[in-house]
Amino acid sequence: MLEKIIADFLVIIHLTFICFVVFGGILVMHRKWIAIIHLPAVAWGTLIEFQGWICPLTPMEQHFRHLAGQSGYSGGFIDHYLIPIIYPSGLTRSMQIGIGLFVLIVNFSIYSWLLYWMKHPKHK
Repeated sequence: MLEKIIADFLVIIHLTFICFVVFGGILVMHRKWIAIIHLPAVAWGTLIEFQGWICPLTPMEQHFRHLAGQSGYSGGFIDHYLIPIIYPSGLTRSMQIGIGLFVLIVNFSIYSWLLYWMKHPKHK
């Protein structure tokens, strides 16, 4: 039971990190210091996608699922709704690169707007 809870917690952490990588620039608009954490997270997230690597959270989660006696992702809210977002079926190499480009474009847009906003404070 504890192993399943740990595995589910890792999925939540994974999804939270993914959301932070993609949309964390919005938080930077409100708290500039978050950029110190966000920019390395963006670099890591895009590197994972561009290189086709597996995030270390994935094997950790699978390890705990195995310890819990689970072989797949079935049952429960987390298993049904969150896992397909993080681990889509049919994910191809070109899709991974597209995801990486999407992350870069979203964050480039947010940071470009933020820099413009900082240089032109009359638009606040």
